[in-house]
Amino acid sequence: MNRRDIPILEITLSFDSNSSEPLYLQLYSFFKKEIVEGRLIPETKLPSKRKLSTHLQISQTTVESAYQQLIAEGYVKSEPRKGLFVTQLEMGFFNEKERTSPHDKLQKNPIVNPIKVDFGHGNIARNEFPFPTWRKLTVQSLYEDESHLLLSGHRQGDLPLRVEIAKYLYQSRGVQCEPDQILIGAGTQYMVTFLTMLIGRDRVYSMENPGFHRTREAFKDQGVKLLGIELDQEGIKMEDLVASKASVTYVTPSHQFPMGMVMPISRRMELLKWAHETESYIIEDDYDGEFRYTGKPIPSLQGLDKHGRVIYLGTFSKSLIPSLRISFMVLPPTLLSRYQDRFSIYKQTVSRLHQQTLYLFMKEGHWSRHLQKMRNTYRKKQTVLLALITERLGEHVTVIGVDSGLHILLKVHNHMTESELISHAEKMGVRVYPTSVYYDGDPHPNIPMVLLGYGGVSEREMQTGIHLLQTAWELF
Repeated sequence: MNRRDIPILEITLSFDSNSSEPLYLQLYSFFKKEIVEGRLIPETKLPSKRKLSTHLQISQTTVESAYQQLIAEGYVKSEPRKGLFVTQLEMGFFNEKERTSPHDKLQKNPIVNPIKVDFGHGNIARNEFPFPTWRKLTVQSLYEDESHLLLSGHRQGDLPLRVEIAKYLYQSRGVQCEPDQILIGAGTQYMVTFLTMLIGRDRVYSMENPGFHRTREAFKDQGVKLLGIELDQEGIKMEDLVASKASVTYVTPSHQFPMGMVMPISRRMELLKWAHETESYIIEDDYDGEFRYTGKPIPSLQGLDKHGRVIYLGTFSKSLIPSLRISFMVLPPTLLSRYQDRFSIYKQTVSRLHQQTLYLFMKEGHWSRHLQKMRNTYRKKQTVLLALITERLGEHVTVIGVDSGLHILLKVHNHMTESELISHAEKMGVRVYPTSVYYDGDPHPNIPMVLLGYGGVSEREMQTGIHLLQTAWELF
């Protein structure tokens, strides 16, 4: 039987704080009802304790207690190193009150509107992608005289592509590097995992809090000690970083994820001074540095670094297409030497055909033209979205992070919790996203925030979405 995971956002349980029933029993009852009434089918995988506790803002102990009760009563089964799965139950096991036919469910349960607008931050403007050009270059990469591309390539990525990336980084972000310093790989999480091995697991790592949850999980899965460092209006707090005694820190200075602030030059210089004086490393993730809408771009940390303490991470996921899975990092000389001595046995993880297509795309000037087009597209999208928010939601919300990137945050002043904001929106056919998942530990602001990505949303969808959010959140 096929297995499926529950998307974490489908779990929109609201706990009754006034109930005498413990939280773990409320959670247990929720899952039991979902299983009995057929909404969780056999072999569905339940979320991990850590993910569910973060999403619902409860302790892992509470989740563990609920899961243990479900296991004890046979609603789910535990498979070592795989997780918890819903079991196949006999309908005769339940009394008539618990049994529900598909017809009954349609009668008893309110019909949830299909999703009309999805404000996912990982989406892009797909209709703007130059399909004919990309198709032509892909076919060109498959010609017989390119048959060498059918064999394994250089472990760091094909040299022609690394040459183009080095030229682009210098011209656009002030990154100073040779092609030999560049490693290409399949996605940021892979790069972070590889970097952890390269730098060493014995160091104390740190990252912004809130920060990108997928990166945080990648660090934790490597077993390193990871500390969350709070933010102020300029980015990572230097006094907290110094006090942490960490010797590696991960930052998103060009567009802090998810809060959206741009680290000013003064804070960048403080951070570089800290790294030099303590012989620490800075991992600079420039995940969407191409998209800045106010002021002039600030040079990358790597371009300002005079002592080889910055590792620069970049990706083509936001600026081109996510499914390409081409990311890259620029290693300082000390780490490059360590890579060549100890880690050159690892093969390249990105298709050479994709590398060749991207190389041609950059070399022939299509990349720079596409990037300028997308800057204009996303700037216009953001302008439209902010105008709609001002018109429809007004003083009921506070907008955060408008200087760059492809998402904004909304603080909503209507006394709803984060999960209520998300579930009410989804019932109206609009998908917005939590920010609580980006906090390590306890956290987030008293006024809940949700994330709205606008890269893949049309202007008409924005109009529909904001109108429906006004209704869903009762902001009149």
